Amino acid sequence: MSMVIAPDAVELTRKPFVAPTKRKKWLIIQPKSNTPLMVDSGKVSMPLNLMMVATMANTHFDIDFLDERIGDEVPQDFSEYDVIAMTSRTLNAKRAYAIGDRALAQGKKVVLGGVHPTMQSEEAILHSSAIVFGEIESIYDQLTQDIYENTLRPLYKPAPETGWKPLTEMPRPDFRFIRGSKHAKNYSQRLPLLATKGCPVGCNFCCTPRIYGKTFRTRDTDHMIAEIKAHQNHAGKADLRFSFMDDNICFKPTYANDLFNAMVGLGAKWNANISMNFLEKSEFVELAATAGCEMFNVGFESVSPETIKYVHKGSNRVGNYEEVVANVHKQGIAIQGYFIFGFDTDTNSSFQHTFDFIMKNRIEFPVFTIATPFPGTPWFEEIKPRITHFDWDKYDTFHYMYEPAKIEREQFLKNFIKVQRAVYSWPGIYKRMAGRKFDWVWMVNIAMHYFTQRLTPDMLM
Repeated sequence: MSMVIAPDAVELTRKPFVAPTKRKKWLIIQPKSNTPLMVDSGKVSMPLNLMMVATMANTHFDIDFLDERIGDEVPQDFSEYDVIAMTSRTLNAKRAYAIGDRALAQGKKVVLGGVHPTMQSEEAILHSSAIVFGEIESIYDQLTQDIYENTLRPLYKPAPETGWKPLTEMPRPDFRFIRGSKHAKNYSQRLPLLATKGCPVGCNFCCTPRIYGKTFRTRDTDHMIAEIKAHQNHAGKADLRFSFMDDNICFKPTYANDLFNAMVGLGAKWNANISMNFLEKSEFVELAATAGCEMFNVGFESVSPETIKYVHKGSNRVGNYEEVVANVHKQGIAIQGYFIFGFDTDTNSSFQHTFDFIMKNRIEFPVFTIATPFPGTPWFEEIKPRITHFDWDKYDTFHYMYEPAKIEREQFLKNFIKVQRAVYSWPGIYKRMAGRKFDWVWMVNIAMHYFTQRLTPDMLM
């Protein structure tokens, strides 16, 4: 039996709340996932969204912060805390729910946020006291007041009349919350940045428009530069590596141009997600390289025009793929290319065509995933009757979810493994990486060689 969340559970009309002198205490947790594959293995990304939660909450609450992925342990006894706050993607939802259930049993308030609770609020509220829809910045004042007044409501979502909070009001995340862990060495050395939120495109397999809205919001360029310089000052050096966590940093070209121009000369290196169509402009790629870009993360998704149409990704023009790759490589920028298999438009030949494209264009870091219908997306609802299971632990884009219309399961799994082993074979690596100096991209390829050689069909089921 699921709980129906009242639509009037949200209100953002009150003034910012001033907490009493006696502060309540939060335990903020990044849960681990239980997937046996590559997620949450090795060095993991610093949890920027949770750092933002901690930074804001620290204004009115005392904060403890832990990240299970790096080895921090969740206590069994929550008696010293008033609120247990967690973020959850689909693949770690069951772990978040288990912690939430234990905290509720001890009489604690549990606040859940993140992609999965946003998309599956009626499920998530069964394991929590309140759900934060999308982002905490837009509802923080109301949530804080309700915690202190003991009037928590089931769902906190920006009201239509107020909408999402402008990113110009977003505070700089305080990295001390994660640097204080004795396991902080297990984080990637790449520092996360966030310049934009929202996406008006709406690919049918994507969660972003619902989570962060369809309005593309941006932070002030001056704030971004100040944040980068603060990291450089803390480290005592300029040549740091950053990852923009934006879904698409370039949706507003004028903003991207201003930001990249401001980054020229800083000495930082960075990577970012970007839509294919922006890379068709050679002058834009040249500016990015001058600003320190060393890799673009590009969602090719498929080399089939039919599949691109099927997933509603209008920014991808398959006929321009090779031009895009040439523009990027000309500037010495590497490509992390994402390729999805398993849509109803795919056939057995899709694997060979993808392999041929990758090898011909020498994509440095190809990432292969299995089409995964995430709950709450239009595509999930479309094929829900065909999904073989709803074990959230396996919703990691590397497990078989349903049988595509034109490929039988056994053949699909065989080809999915075969293409990865071929791309990451020693000859495949040498051909794609020829002429590139030995660096971290080489190291990733070597790690992927050993990972792909271990794959078996059973691991993907």
